[in-house]
This record gives sequence, structure tokens and C-alpha cells, in this order.
Amino acid sequence: MSTDNSPKKIIISAPDNLSLGKEVDYEFEYNPSLLQGVPRSLSRDTLHLVDNELPFDGIDTWTGYELSWLNLKGKPCIAILECFVPITSENLIESKSFKLYLNSFNQTKFASADEVKKVLQSDLSACAGQPVEVNLILPQQFDSLKFKEFEGILLDELDIAIEEYSPNSQYLNVDEHRKDVKETLVSHLLKSNCLITSQPDWASIQIRYEGKAIAHEGLLKYLISFRQHNEFHEQCVERIYSDIMRECSPEKLTVCARYTRRGGLDINPFRSNYETPYSNHRQARQ
Repeated sequence: MSTDNSPKKIIISAPDNLSLGKEVDYEFEYNPSLLQGVPRSLSRDTLHLVDNELPFDGIDTWTGYELSWLNLKGKPCIAILECFVPITSENLIESKSFKLYLNSFNQTKFASADEVKKVLQSDLSACAGQPVEVNLILPQQFDSLKFKEFEGILLDELDIAIEEYSPNSQYLNVDEHRKDVKETLVSHLLKSNCLITSQPDWASIQIRYEGKAIAHEGLLKYLISFRQHNEFHEQCVERIYSDIMRECSPEKLTVCARYTRRGGLDINPFRSNYETPYSNHRQARQ
């Protein structure tokens, strides 16, 4: 565990060119210029993470529930969008710009769903700076979709007192009275705020690890301490991963969060040093 006992307030600043937090006009004709990327280095620099030496693998999985376009006869079509952004991309995709971009498909004619998929994949890849995988789930496939909740030990019933709502890794520690473990921990109490607007971002989080036993009460206090923290979803998950690894030194670690949707989009970051990304199953809160 770290010996630095002085909590430090974490301040992240967003690029000035983002439309997030500013009044914008909604466009209904296809416009790829609406997409905006945010450099991943914005947060990783504060965590001392180097892009070509990341301590984890993973993916940022987006689900879009409000994708629509017109066929060549002017009839509306709909689909659910799945978007998989590699964590090695230069940029993460800014969520409001993503929503505005998807809106620009609403009154635009496309020959087929395959054409829409190709356009999405090309534009999102250009924004991220690395190839992005896109999948469209059409209405005839909707009945195959399943809900699946995180499995593991639920921390939320622990009777704890909370005094701090800004990330404090000092809450993280190992339980010296327990042997090394292999366990999965879950909480539905993760909340952070948008970096620009301070609007709330709600999430369920699953932490799977092997190694020295992490003290459950301290972990829950740590997760709740994000409650007034302003940072993007992907950055919060990388911060949680980095803090747990630094303070508790597990041999293996996975951090996966599923955020509730905003503007028809949910974001689900996955970071791990030993597992591959889980299937994209929607949860009850999403």
C-alpha cells in the first residue's frame, strides 16, 4: 500500500474545441464532421500511463439505441448499433458528438444497412485514429438480445460511513487477515460526472482479481468517492484499475463498468491484464 497519506484532488481539463457543454443545432442530414475525438493522453498522463506500454488490454464498447436512416424510397429504417473502440486508439470518441453524428443519419437515404455500417465504421475509425469495429442489430434480431447482470459478491450492503466524494485511493488496502484469493466483486454505486457539464454518469462495476485479498469496505468507499469527480467514463475505469493495481498489487485484475445510457448511448469500458472482453449484454439499468 502507498505510504503517501495526503489525498490529492484530481483535476482533468477537456480540450476547448469540444461541442460538449455548448449550444448546438441538431442536423438531420449526414455530417461526419460532427464527430469529435478526445486524446486518451488527457487522463493517461496523470496516471503515468504510456500508450505503447499499457498495463492492460481491453475495449470500449458502445451501444446506440437511436440509430435510424431512410431507405432509397424514403422509408425509415432502424437498428441497434454496437461499436467497439480499441483502447490503443489515439482518441476516445466524445459522447455528445457521437449522438449528434448519429442524428445526422435520420433524414439521409442509404441503399442498405450494410452501407450504413460501412459509413459508420469508416467515420468512427477516422475519429478514433484506429480501426473501429461496428455491428448493426436489425429488428428481426431483437428477440435474440439478452439481459445479463454482473455476477460476484455485492458490496453495496456493507454498512459504511462515507465522508469523501472525490477519488481517494487511500481507501484501498489489502486484508491481512485473509489468504490470497480469487474473487469477483460488484457494486452498483459508481457515479461520476461529465467532465464539462457535470451531469451525472451512473454505472455498475465488476472487479475480478487474483492475489492478496482486497478489503471490501475500503474498496466500496473508494468507488463511492468518485461521486463528485468529473472525468469521462473510459478515464474513470482506467483510474480505478491503476489505483487498485498500485495500492493492492493483485496478480491479475479486470475492471469492467457498464454505464447507463445518455442520449440513446451507453458506454462500457473493459480493462484487464488477463481476460478478454466479455460479451455485450445489456443490464437492467441500461
